[in-house]
Amino acid sequence: MNHDDYSDAYIRSILSKVKTIAVVGASNKEERPSFVVSRFMAGKGYKVYAVNPGLPAGSNIDGAPVVARLADVPEPIDMVDVFRNSEAAAGVVDEALALDPLPKVIWMQLEVRHDEAAKKAEAAGIEVVMDRCPKIEIMRLEE
Repeated sequence: MNHDDYSDAYIRSILSKVKTIAVVGASNKEERPSFVVSRFMAGKGYKVYAVNPGLPAGSNIDGAPVVARLADVPEPIDMVDVFRNSEAAAGVVDEALALDPLPKVIWMQLEVRHDEAAKKAEAAGIEVVMDRCPKIEIMRLEE
C-alpha cells in the first residue's frame, strides 16, 4: 500500500468500522494532543482506552480507562492509535500483533511513520494509516 496518500474512501472505511480504540501514549495533561484526540474520539462515540504504563492502572483519563499495555485492554481492540515516536512504533506494532484477536487498524499519528512495522501489520491483515490524525480526518471528512 502507498502510505504517502490515502483515499477518502479508505479513511472513511476505517473510521466507520472502528468502535474501540486503544490510545498508546495517552496523556492525562489536557494540553497534550493525545488527550485532545482521545476526548474528541470519545465524543464521537468511540470507546477509548488510554495505554500508558506511567499512569496508575485502573484510573481514567477524561473517562477513558487507563491500562499499562495493549494486552491489558479487557475487550477486543479495533484500532491502535500510536502517540509514540516513529522509533517506538515498531514495538507498539509487535505488541498489537501479539493480541488475539488482532486489531483491525494500526493508526500512527502525525509525524509517526515506520514502514517496516506497517508491512508486518499489513502482512497480518491489519490496515495501516501513518502520519495522520483521526480527529483531523474526521473533521475534514465532515466538512
